[in-house]
Order: sequence, then C-alpha cells, then structure tokens
Amino acid sequence: MSSINSISVGKLVRLIGTPKCPALVDVRTDEDFALSPFLLPGSVRRPFGDVNGWAAALRGRSAVVICQKDLKLSHGVAALLRDGGIPAEVLEGGYLGWESAGLPRVPTGKLPPQNTQGRTLWVTRERPKIDRIACPWLIRRFIDPAALFMFVAPSEVSAVGEKFDAAPFDIEGVFWSHRGELCTFDVMIEEFGLATPPLLRLATIVRAADTARLDLAPEAPGLLAASLGLSRMYADDLEQLEAGLNLYDAFYRWCRDASAETHNWPTAKTKA
Repeated sequence: MSSINSISVGKLVRLIGTPKCPALVDVRTDEDFALSPFLLPGSVRRPFGDVNGWAAALRGRSAVVICQKDLKLSHGVAALLRDGGIPAEVLEGGYLGWESAGLPRVPTGKLPPQNTQGRTLWVTRERPKIDRIACPWLIRRFIDPAALFMFVAPSEVSAVGEKFDAAPFDIEGVFWSHRGELCTFDVMIEEFGLATPPLLRLATIVRAADTARLDLAPEAPGLLAASLGLSRMYADDLEQLEAGLNLYDAFYRWCRDASAETHNWPTAKTKA
C-alpha cells in the first residue's frame, strides 16, 4: 500500500549493503514468520507490541518497518516510531512483496543465537588480514548490523566460542570456514542466500587475495596490498576492522556500480 511514508522495494534494495541503509525492522507476527522463516538482508525481528521497549536502540537512525503485507502492523509501528522522533517508513508490499520479487532472504536457521541485547556474537583469530575482515563486513552489512566480533589467540577461538556462545569463523573444523577452494566469505554468501552478482564478484576478489591465487581477479593484488597495509597501520584489531569496513564498502560499490568505468587523465590529444 503506497503512502507518503513508504519506500519501494527497488529503492530499498539499493540501500541494503551500504552504510546509509536505514534500520530494517521486521514486525511480522509469529504465525506469519513461521510460514517463511527468512529475513530481508540486514533486518532484525522485533515484537510489534513492544515498540517502546526497543525503539530507543534506533535513536539517530531512520527505519523501515516490514510486516507481512504492508498493512496495519508496519503502518502502526512506523507511526509510533515517528511519534518518538525516529524517521520511519514502511516497505511497500511488505515481506511478501520482497519475496515475490525474488530478492535475497536470509534463512534465520543459519544465524547464531543473539545475546541479551539482541546482537549476534562472532569469534575468530586475532590479527585479521582478508577473510577475517571481509566476513565481518558481510555480516554487518547484510546479516546483523549490530554484530559483535572478538579477535582472540588462534588456540583459544573454539573455547571462547563455547564459553561466550559466540560463532567461531575462519578457523579449521568449524561450520563457518573454508570449504575446498572456497574461502569463508564464499561460504557465508552461499549459506546466507546472498549470491547476488555484485557479492559473487567481490567474493572472487576476496578468494583470490585470501588464497594466493591472484590470477583469479585483476583487482585481487590491490585488495591484498590494502589489507596488508591496514594490518600494519593498526595494532588494535577492532580499529582495523572499522577501517576495513570502509575498504569493503568501496570494493562492493565498485562491484555493483562502477566495474565498467575507466579513468584516463590526461587524455591523449592529437597534435594539430
């Protein structure tokens, strides 16, 4: 149902995966969710009957509210958010409109458990280079914008994961890790249902840089150089991650919007 406070599927799909994406709030009923236990990339489920309980976490951001059919639940929740000073729109067509468009949906059965603040927790080896920055970028932009990451000694990753109920990734012997020639970034894209052309192109670049097969993509040496440079610039892994998010934002936008563009200055001029 189109309204002045709605956003189209086409416009939202361009925002998802970028730093400017609004908070995406899924307020479907438990019954509707059980019929299709998937989420729009980057969205989180929140109960429509407890807006006051979770709205404060959206302060400083705009929001898009998603219900099953773009009817009473999303419109009511969006109105309450706006009343609380949070700019909020509803998704035209709701979840079913997104689903019918054949766009990516994240299977919630693959998500790790959330902590008491509703955030997923992940753990991997310290001193990240490529895969261990690329995967957190993918998670923050397409899975859980509020995800937390722990970088610990390699020998302690599994134990920390068990003790703190965190999902280990990019180590041997766990679900979220390399499989054959695929790196962990590839695996996450596949398992989370995010195999769009831009992300698949980025995955090839990441795999090439991460597995020393630079011939797979001409952009891979650049990603490798930038990644190793960042690892030398930052002693703190979380500071490096924040800087790395910007790097992958740029690579993603190139894969999505700018791969056909060239740059040549000054241009060759024919002599008179």
